[in-house]
Amino acid sequence: MAAATPQDPTSKSTSKTIRAGQAHKRSAILAAARDLFVLDGVERTSMDAVAARASVSKRTVYDYYGDKRGLLLGVVVAAGESLVETLRRAIADHLADDAPIADQAALECALVGFAVQIGETMLGSADYGSTIKLIGDNRAILPELAHHPLNSAPEAALAERIAHFADVGLLDVDDAFLAADHFNALTTLLAMNIRFPDQLSTDATRRTMADGVHAFMRAYGAR
Repeated sequence: MAAATPQDPTSKSTSKTIRAGQAHKRSAILAAARDLFVLDGVERTSMDAVAARASVSKRTVYDYYGDKRGLLLGVVVAAGESLVETLRRAIADHLADDAPIADQAALECALVGFAVQIGETMLGSADYGSTIKLIGDNRAILPELAHHPLNSAPEAALAERIAHFADVGLLDVDDAFLAADHFNALTTLLAMNIRFPDQLSTDATRRTMADGVHAFMRAYGAR
């Protein structure tokens, strides 16, 4: 029987280095594409320009994303994944099962903290604002976004928390998904519609979120 070949002690670290390098390249490509798509428009942005801005070869851009539409989809999906992670982190920070929420006043306070964290993270991010513009300008060429799991993940995560607080008697909710839509409309979406996100001050964001949560509690707080 042939002796087993000793494992190269550097193989695992080498593999990790390769994967880290690939992740770095993907991140650089997506950032470059997002910036150029917003600045020059998708049609006028060349793959050569994206590669040059990302400091990678054009072949690498094509290998990772296939074509320009695939690259645009990659930009939007990456932003969606970031949004979901931001939402889950805010839920864990303010609305988890073990959070000290025993009455409606405590729930309103927790929801304000949740909404402010979301608002300051999302609305204060130039990347998020850029991606929203890209989606609005290019929705017609990205039909798969309508059925992408990331399209419903944020609403589902918030709806689950709303249903939980209805179960413990703090909210009066028939449709948790509809209530989640109303919550978003009264907080994040309202803040976005007031003015461009990069012009919304921290104080204005906090006031908008607090007012929205108060309106939500008046509509859905258990009687």
